[in-house]
Amino acid sequence: MTDVLEETVNRFPKITEAGLDDLRKRIGVKIADTVEPWNYEATRDAIRHYAHGIGDDNPLWCDPEYAAKSQYGSLVALPSFLFSTSRIVSGYVGGLSGVHAMWAGSEWTWEKPVLRNDTISTEASLKDLIEHQTRFAGRSFQQIYHVDFFNQHGDKVADCNSWVFRTDRDEARERGTKYTEARGRVVPFTEEELAEYSAIYAAEEIRGATPRYWEDVREGEALPRMIKGPMTVTGFIAYAQGWGGLYIRANKMAWQMQQKHPGLGIKNRFNVPDCPERVHWDEAFALEVGAPGAYDYGPERCSWLTHHITNWIGDAGFLHKSKCQIRRHNPDGDVIFIDGTVARKFVQNGKHYIEIQQEALTHRGEMSAMGSSIVELPSRTAA
Repeated sequence: MTDVLEETVNRFPKITEAGLDDLRKRIGVKIADTVEPWNYEATRDAIRHYAHGIGDDNPLWCDPEYAAKSQYGSLVALPSFLFSTSRIVSGYVGGLSGVHAMWAGSEWTWEKPVLRNDTISTEASLKDLIEHQTRFAGRSFQQIYHVDFFNQHGDKVADCNSWVFRTDRDEARERGTKYTEARGRVVPFTEEELAEYSAIYAAEEIRGATPRYWEDVREGEALPRMIKGPMTVTGFIAYAQGWGGLYIRANKMAWQMQQKHPGLGIKNRFNVPDCPERVHWDEAFALEVGAPGAYDYGPERCSWLTHHITNWIGDAGFLHKSKCQIRRHNPDGDVIFIDGTVARKFVQNGKHYIEIQQEALTHRGEMSAMGSSIVELPSRTAA
């Protein structure tokens, strides 16, 4: 009787010790067989589509005439654009077929800017596998990947550690407690609230060509607040258009992917295998796997945090490091406020750096994400 009950309750594949052992054997091994990226090249359109997918209209990324007059003499790819050049850094994980993978954070280091028409190649490997106990789904495993990014000249432009949490979908739905009160919640906004959010958008400032000098920044200084939302499924799809998604395929190509990776084909209401990524636009499926509703993408949220930084530092600044940790799902209907504070100023190897602490809270005061960034700013003494 128990076996029958378990088979009835557990619709999705489970985390197994055999699967974990297989994953551990992959640690440190270079990944040779992976899905091609959404973007190989940082073309004008690819950069613009990614920027617009996060609501970023900075002319350094989007306006060729403006960018030609900058210190770069060319359009520049926004730092988070590199998410679109590697499926692995964005959450395309191996092992544990059919087990949910929830992208949860990244730690980037940028060495050089990516300019218009640069071609990006990558090298990737599984870095670690760490067990956790979570409120969302009980026992889960943090699967960490390392990816190096190179331009067409062989120069390393960036590297990143990114991680997903592998969780049992049935555990999250039946026994997870994190979103008990939030599942399917719909609370309409008042016109006053919408007016408040509109005012923050209207006040958003892109520093642009006016340098922000290191000497003019003080520790404890607050960055202007940035808003994202209210979240809509339309917004999630706008991001997928620029970023490319992981498993979004049509017709024959969807069939081919499911033949190669059977765990990716999760039956929809028509009994047709469909991609697990539909948690971002399919409310019923999102609820079925334990999420509070259709929700945003993890790399999207980290890109919001870097957008907050690049608006503030201006064209002459350079985002060198950024770490982002995702703390909860942001479903359709959430609003996110991003705030930052200058934590310290320092000089290293003749370069002038600022460290910034960031946090992103929902309109209900819930911690959505937290992060830190290190930026290089121009110095008056070096000018």
